[in-house]
Amino acid sequence: MLPILASGRHLGLPSPSVKDGTQARPARRGIGLFRRGNTGKPCATALELGRAMIELLQFISYLLTIYVYIVIAMAILSWLIAFNVVNTRNQIVHMIAELLYRLTEPALRPIRNVLPNMGGIDISPIILFLIILFIQSVILPNIAKLFI
Repeated sequence: MLPILASGRHLGLPSPSVKDGTQARPARRGIGLFRRGNTGKPCATALELGRAMIELLQFISYLLTIYVYIVIAMAILSWLIAFNVVNTRNQIVHMIAELLYRLTEPALRPIRNVLPNMGGIDISPIILFLIILFIQSVILPNIAKLFI
């Protein structure tokens, strides 16, 4: 017995022929934004897709800006902890420090691994700021130009 495809046809057998003897083409279905409904018109035009992509790029830029503020907060908190201004035995301070550490460490660790040992100075947040600035001012606008 031949295996049956999802379309109901057997593998290896030609599709049913129409009256003129040519093979019938299976109906094409769009994927994602271009899926066709009962009207037969695409759900999104190229202009709508371009607008959606530009909004997505703006959202990414907004998230990167928020991440810069998180890195600044982590740097300030690390200075406050180093100079014993705040006590990490306080549960709220410990929770905030742990949250900021978990948010910033995945981005800062690879930079720290590449940088040489500079004693007690950690310039990895500055390098991260420069990378984020490059992404926001060069990469995202050039991607946005593709959709304008």
